Amino acid sequence: MTSFSAFRLEIPGAQTPPESHIRQLQVDDLSPGDTLIKVAFAGVNYKDALAANGQGKIVRDYPRISGIDLSGHIVSSANGQLKEGDPVVVHGFGLGVEHDGGHAQYARVSSDWVLPLPAGLSLREAATLGAAGYTAALALHWMEMCGLCPDQGEIAVTGATGGVASIAIDILNHCGYQAVAITGKHAAHDYLKKLGAARVMAVPDLAPNGPLASGQWAGAIDSVGGPVLAWLLRTTKPEGIITAFGNAGGASLSTSVFPFILRGVKLLGINAGGPMALRRKIWDKLATVYRPDHLDDICQVVSLRSLPQVTKQMLERKTTGRNVIDMAL
Repeated sequence: MTSFSAFRLEIPGAQTPPESHIRQLQVDDLSPGDTLIKVAFAGVNYKDALAANGQGKIVRDYPRISGIDLSGHIVSSANGQLKEGDPVVVHGFGLGVEHDGGHAQYARVSSDWVLPLPAGLSLREAATLGAAGYTAALALHWMEMCGLCPDQGEIAVTGATGGVASIAIDILNHCGYQAVAITGKHAAHDYLKKLGAARVMAVPDLAPNGPLASGQWAGAIDSVGGPVLAWLLRTTKPEGIITAFGNAGGASLSTSVFPFILRGVKLLGINAGGPMALRRKIWDKLATVYRPDHLDDICQVVSLRSLPQVTKQMLERKTTGRNVIDMAL
């Protein structure tokens, strides 16, 4: 095989972030694995942006190809169930962090990480969903397992212009829920309404005024954490369900037991990992009952060469939805 392009984070110097470069690599330069994939599309996630700019201590072992999710076709595999040309999706399992990831024209992974592309989804749609779409769908899945129904009231979605939240709003609307998009970006109101937000509101005053406030939400999907999550706990209705998976607003949580013991509020932690059986179930839902209606509006297609600029814009909160790398560009 001839050389191929990859976005590889090099060994960082003291007190400096890792240099990020497009490299020409060979398959033997990739992390080990029994399955080789020709990558068609790969998402750009917040974790990827942190890694590319030397923040968050995401990557500790350099050099490393970034990219925590990808979609593409099987080139070869030691697993007889994966045939040459099969369309597949991979996300998680340390991809782009501990193992070379999806920001390259080829990826080599364990066959145990590979999910066949669900029927009804294209490779571009699968990459638009990626780890973000899986997280959004997993959040709603567990909320519904705890009894959430559309007729119980509004669902708050924080960090609403982000990848996970944008897809969550789309899925909620598709499933008959009233999603309330919470964002500090006034210019994004039309975008969020187009995705199906029943209404859009600014980030409220987060200063606590007692352990409980008027109950507003039947549930919430929170990608921010910190004071925003504490506010959601204070303002969720009795028996409401909150899912949490982000810490862009802070990793600490200052709250009391009262939302839990007086209102029965449930706080569910969402980890985008999980066993393959659960992944298959959630991806099957993404292709059917949870299928978003506005993936084209959520997706911004970019090139591998533009990745440094995209990741910086993401950390500066200048992006909306999902940026997806088309390896053919």
